[in-house]
Amino acid sequence: MYRIAGSHLRALKQHGSSRFASTSVVKQSSGGLFGWLLGGKPTQFPTLDVPLPGITIPPPLPDFVEPAKAKVTSLPNGLKIASETSTSPAATVGLYIDCGSMYETPGSSGASHLLERMSFKSTTNRSHLRLVREVESIGGNVSAIATREQMCYTYDAFRAYVPDMVEVLIDSVRNPAFLDWEVKEQLEEIKAEIAEFSANPQGLLLEALHSAGYTGALANPLIAPEPAIHKLDSSILKEFIAENYTAPRMVLAASGVEHDVLVSIAEPLLSDLPAVKRPEEPKSVYVGGDYRCQADCQNTHVALAFEVPGGWYEEKTAITVTVLQKLMGGGDWFCTGGVGKGLYSRLSLRILSHYHQIESFSAFNHIYNYSGLFGILATTSPDFASKAVDLAAGELLEVATPGNVTQGQLDQAKQAAKCKVLMDLESRAVACEDIGRQVMTYGERKPIEKFLNDVEAITLNDISSTAKNIISTPLTMASWGDVTNVPTYESVSRKFHSK
Repeated sequence: MYRIAGSHLRALKQHGSSRFASTSVVKQSSGGLFGWLLGGKPTQFPTLDVPLPGITIPPPLPDFVEPAKAKVTSLPNGLKIASETSTSPAATVGLYIDCGSMYETPGSSGASHLLERMSFKSTTNRSHLRLVREVESIGGNVSAIATREQMCYTYDAFRAYVPDMVEVLIDSVRNPAFLDWEVKEQLEEIKAEIAEFSANPQGLLLEALHSAGYTGALANPLIAPEPAIHKLDSSILKEFIAENYTAPRMVLAASGVEHDVLVSIAEPLLSDLPAVKRPEEPKSVYVGGDYRCQADCQNTHVALAFEVPGGWYEEKTAITVTVLQKLMGGGDWFCTGGVGKGLYSRLSLRILSHYHQIESFSAFNHIYNYSGLFGILATTSPDFASKAVDLAAGELLEVATPGNVTQGQLDQAKQAAKCKVLMDLESRAVACEDIGRQVMTYGERKPIEKFLNDVEAITLNDISSTAKNIISTPLTMASWGDVTNVPTYESVSRKFHSK
């Protein structure tokens, strides 16, 4: 054994970086079973010390590869182009617009939801069928999503097709035809979506928390309200786009594309967009409130929430809330996975492991530019609803009290937060979205190292003081299903604001 290993080393030294045959050490083979059956001659194979002709071993990969840095270019009209290269043969390109449901007026209510469904339909330059054929011909994938603050359109395909991807993406966003029959078809789809929304109680509660907790822009529904469906049409969509899809409010982002290449392709297609002055973000005021809906359901779904003051513009608070959410964790009564699934979080160990009446119990956060929501969502049997609310209130008060969270629990939450972000950023689509949203919010894409360092710097005092600050804001409650035993808003609010 040692002699063979020694001969390999000598051969490596003798032949440098040549690749060696990986066949048997013996010089001749019997030809195998087929050779014996057919009477063939023995096959001559090279030994391991004979290099394969014309093949060299590529140089080894470096131990450390410097992460690509995002580059940002601002066009004269205010539109920003941002990109980050990668080693992947595929690329994702996205167009992000500072325009979501919070920019809707009473006359355009539901427009962003309908625009999401009308994405990548017929344009003034190509039919919907032609667009679909073009996307399919290169193995691409297109998608769109409407949020409260932004509209996001993305296209994913092989990097070689980036010029086609950018052209189709921009054509779809800038030149929608809004054919009457397509608009009516999607309105019918929205009606069906609303009818099925009751199958998503947590989605219902999150919508209710916004409508009850805010006045102003963030109270606008993300799902088109039923009365709005009857008045939405192509003219409303065209007017909404003309008002909001302007150059200073747009970011073209890409993951896996050379920046100079992206700018050279996109600038001729976007430079003629009007440079309209960017308006102020519509005002939202957090006030707290209560929403209850008795429904034909065998469970009770309830949520307690408070404001995260400052939103993303208060970076330390936002990052602390991200860690706090991982610290509290939670999930379903039965789930699989490791730490990232919340099995070792406070809510899992202290609540789900002890109360079988509770089906799910988890912390959540939704953060926007200037505000946000943090709280607990729970699903329980109706007769246990009052106790579940007490438990939720108790857990929120616990983390806001110094000394109730250990350093070990905090370190575990930090690692979970880091892992979640790093794993998400392995996706091109997520990386592209992160570039677009950060450039839209901050004007730059901050390096991931900054986030990791900020997370590591969080202390036990940061956790308790941030939690205390959050629960000092007015309570927002939402419940759906059998709400008979859900405690009154006043009785729950007194737990947090007794003094």
